[in-house]
Amino acid sequence: MTQGTFSVRGKRVTVVGAARSGVAAAELLVRRGASVTLTDVREQIDEASQLQEAGVRIELGGHSEATLTAADLIVLSPGVPSRQPAIDAARRAGIPIIGELELASRWLRGKVVAITGTKGKSTTTTLTGRMLEAGGHRVLVGGNIGQALSAQVDQSTDDTIHVVEASSFQLESVDTFKPWIAVLLNFSPDHLDRHATVEEYAEAKSRIFLKQTPSDWAVLNADDIEVLSLAESTAARRVLFSMEGDPAAEFVLSGGYIVRRTRTGIDSLVPLSSVKLLGRHLLADVLAAAAVSTLAGAAADAMTRAVENFTGLEHALEPVAEIGGVQFVNDSKATNIEAARRAIESFGEGLVVVMGGRFKGGDFGELAGPLAARRATVVAMGEARPLIAAALGSACAVYEAADMAAAVRTAFACASPGRTVVLAPACASFDMFRDYADRGRVFKQQVRRLAEEWTTMREQ
Repeated sequence: MTQGTFSVRGKRVTVVGAARSGVAAAELLVRRGASVTLTDVREQIDEASQLQEAGVRIELGGHSEATLTAADLIVLSPGVPSRQPAIDAARRAGIPIIGELELASRWLRGKVVAITGTKGKSTTTTLTGRMLEAGGHRVLVGGNIGQALSAQVDQSTDDTIHVVEASSFQLESVDTFKPWIAVLLNFSPDHLDRHATVEEYAEAKSRIFLKQTPSDWAVLNADDIEVLSLAESTAARRVLFSMEGDPAAEFVLSGGYIVRRTRTGIDSLVPLSSVKLLGRHLLADVLAAAAVSTLAGAAADAMTRAVENFTGLEHALEPVAEIGGVQFVNDSKATNIEAARRAIESFGEGLVVVMGGRFKGGDFGELAGPLAARRATVVAMGEARPLIAAALGSACAVYEAADMAAAVRTAFACASPGRTVVLAPACASFDMFRDYADRGRVFKQQVRRLAEEWTTMREQ
């Protein structure tokens, strides 16, 4: 479906969920001539006044079946599960139900680069945007990070490249969404508190390729067999990247560079010495961003400038402080088992890991080997404390903490000078925090408070 054929003018549209994406969708729909109702389970939302001024009708305290079944179209915010009674009733009534990403994409101009994966989406999306900007392209970065895609529609032009982070929650409801370049970074079980099975989660991820044609590109991690399997049916041209030097991969590491293998030789793109990120797995994100940016027309020197000026994202292996010779690192974005494993493998012996929160599924036992190999210590917090202790207690020492302040202090007491404490929760944050960013900020606040106390004690 193209911009010229999709219209909501004069239609009754209900947006379900008043988080960032839902608010942006409601405002966009009003501007496009729809009669819009926004519903949310909360009793109050901060944006109520601005939405009402824009002409949006607001229903709070739950989703009314009568409101949903009276709509001509329903738009779901990504955080809203698609299976609940009022939405099911609307579905049975034959009312079209789409997600915010799908809605916005129907009005975009220019080209779309969509990036998904279990881990590394935000880093790869941000760095791809910066590489393309350095290369002289007009770029808008958003989706699951930054601005919702609906908030970018009015800025979209024929020469815009939209670099979009796409989550499984967004992709599960796409229908016409068609990226020019679709990227699948990696795949491991996640969000099993939302998706009924791993297979359902995988199917959502694979929908990124659903509408691609032979004129499009699928950029795939050759080192991840699940990625290759999920992309088997894509009609797009496949381009592989590999940290391990897979013979079939076009983009690899060689001679201290990210390089592109061509039929005529090897093109050096980005020197590894320009990468300023902790963790080998983040280098894979740089490799993927370089592959995408090369396909999109960015020159090697532009990509290198972008990498040189990129020190990483907040809450993604973010150095926080050094206290008494102990380095503290914030990886609050490590919200699943695989992401926590990658964080753990980024550090050496004597590591202390702050872990826990609301369990999302998976097997904490998969972390036992990497923890034991590093003679690591775990400080467990949140609802998952007993699960962590049961799964990891035989592999390493596990201490429990009631809150973040206690966790930081317990971790510091367990760490030796020259070692690292990393927040790598392997869990969602919602038992104790608003989101992973709130959790990361609280971790940093407690580390800084500890640093002040340590300095004061040393000066006395």
